[in-house]
Amino acid sequence: MTCKLSLATLDEARKTAAIPAYSRADLSAGIVHFGVGNFHRAHQAVYLDDLFNTGTDHDFAIIGAGVLPSDAVMREKLAAQDFLTTVVEQDNNRTGARVTGPMIDILQVGATNTIIDTLADPKTEGGYFIDASGSFNPQHPAIAEDGKNPAAPKTVFGFIVAGLKARRDKGLQPFTVMSCDNIPHNGKVTKNAVVGLAALSDPAFANWIGANVAFPNSMVDRITPATGERERTIARDDFGIEDNWPVFCEEFKQWVMEDNFPAGRPALEKAGVQFVSDVAPYEHMKIRILNGGHAAIAYPAALLDIHFVHEAMEHPLIRAFLAKLENEEIIPVIPPVPDTNLADYFALIERRFLNPKIGDTIPRLAQDGSNRQPKFILPSTADRLARGEDIVGLSLVSALWCRYFQGTSDSGREIAFNDASAERLQAAAIKAKDDPMAFLALEDIFGAVAESELFRKRFAHALKTLWQEGTAKTLQLYLDDKLAEK
Repeated sequence: MTCKLSLATLDEARKTAAIPAYSRADLSAGIVHFGVGNFHRAHQAVYLDDLFNTGTDHDFAIIGAGVLPSDAVMREKLAAQDFLTTVVEQDNNRTGARVTGPMIDILQVGATNTIIDTLADPKTEGGYFIDASGSFNPQHPAIAEDGKNPAAPKTVFGFIVAGLKARRDKGLQPFTVMSCDNIPHNGKVTKNAVVGLAALSDPAFANWIGANVAFPNSMVDRITPATGERERTIARDDFGIEDNWPVFCEEFKQWVMEDNFPAGRPALEKAGVQFVSDVAPYEHMKIRILNGGHAAIAYPAALLDIHFVHEAMEHPLIRAFLAKLENEEIIPVIPPVPDTNLADYFALIERRFLNPKIGDTIPRLAQDGSNRQPKFILPSTADRLARGEDIVGLSLVSALWCRYFQGTSDSGREIAFNDASAERLQAAAIKAKDDPMAFLALEDIFGAVAESELFRKRFAHALKTLWQEGTAKTLQLYLDDKLAEK
């Protein structure tokens, strides 16, 4: 027997899954979250569910909001089940399901006035957890349009600006803008974007935002694959719950936040969140070791026709490549992290990558490399170059990415790209077979790193070796300390 997930069927779901210990009728909105994706529902929403289960802070329920067509689809799917979510946590040795209920609504995409009014509502002036990505670009067409028409925003940043203006005009304390993503210094990046956008139409208001609005930094971590038919089938067959969009994730989760919430915040420390004065050391560690590790194994695995992340980690050459790269080139340039042993942290990352139940895929890790490489790999390269240290392994990561974008695996299988810059990346990668510098000429990606003679030399030799010897042999040469051209 199965039950279609809804508030009315929670007692049936209780037979196979944990359900909220609180009544949804007792919740009131305190958080507006832009971008209700899988990660949010597996991470921030789970922490709030844990907190609400303690019987406190029920005035910090989530209202979702979005601006993209995919947000409208998510709203339709979740509204049909009263905005509940089945979260399936899968560790190496256990699998368990829970139904979470901290979200009470998702605003309609295109309901501009409703979203702005919600942001301006004094009932929701605790914390606002808002995803942001990229750095501020005033020339972007959507941003430029919001600058010309601030009362009719089309972007997340535009809604934040409009909401803050409505709060100021009502004489209300501004809300806190909380970023929950993998961007380094995400609070600072978001502040730059919001202030920069406001300055396009009202420089004085932009100055007010800069002086009065808090943008705390945060570090978030939980491996959360995309949802497909596999996940819906497992939720139905193993747990008897028909969920339109269940979330599957690993058991591990971490959230470190800068404690900068002038308007108040939920007591998330009761649910395991770490509040610190400086997030940077934790963020640095996670982005370089975990996200950098994902970026490192994605492309050799794709070139060797490996689909799942745990299968890549079971390949002796890939696992050894990751360990050597992390221990010799990445971890040594990471500053100390409070109460953390970096060797132990990497061992934890290895175990997480080896989790066979999570179903994380190499195509997911390989997507959006034009955005991820400059954040997760090239900063380590730059740090080592600045210290006068070699970058054989990190150059190999860049060469593997270039080889991947030529378009076929070692076996000749065609590679399907998922990157906004795929066309120009592939054009540059094809030219790089004969002229490696053609790929490094992508200045928005490689920047000053491409000016290093050592990096250019190491990259060119690694790419040449990949073409001549193939991925497996090149990895072995690296492991044997025979890849570096003398």
